[in-house]
Amino acid sequence: MDWKQIIGTVAPWLGTALGGPLGGLAVSAVADALGLSDRTEDAIKQAISGATPEQMLAIKSADQQFAARMQELGFANQQALAKIAADDRDSARRMAIADGGRTQRNLAYVIVGAALVCGAGILFAQVQADSTLAGVVIGYLFNEAGAASAFFFGEAKNRFWVKTE
Repeated sequence: MDWKQIIGTVAPWLGTALGGPLGGLAVSAVADALGLSDRTEDAIKQAISGATPEQMLAIKSADQQFAARMQELGFANQQALAKIAADDRDSARRMAIADGGRTQRNLAYVIVGAALVCGAGILFAQVQADSTLAGVVIGYLFNEAGAASAFFFGEAKNRFWVKTE
């Protein structure tokens, strides 16, 4: 299970905030709850993998404090935090509409093209490269190609839904 899913299960407010623009606050709250001096996602991921029940309770307590703090700032519920993340994605799409989508389209072409060229080079050419480096580069390019297609076509979980309207 992904560490963000674990946080989302134990601490729903923090889990929701991790996916949006308030992610930095959520990471800090989780790191404080776990007693980590290194406030990075990697440090939290390692700490979560070996977390004790007491640490999970500390995360739950941090979630309650985070929820109270967010409510003080005007976020009435988790849906308000989710709306911020959705509005952030929506503003990116509105920007694409305003400039005709040229930047995003051209960037997507370059990323997908680079992924295909690198993939073909690995499969058909005798490219001499460190296998670890090649794997990282190919993995990155195909991951970004997937993100580019998700931008234009939607995420896979929504792509095949039947619309009844």
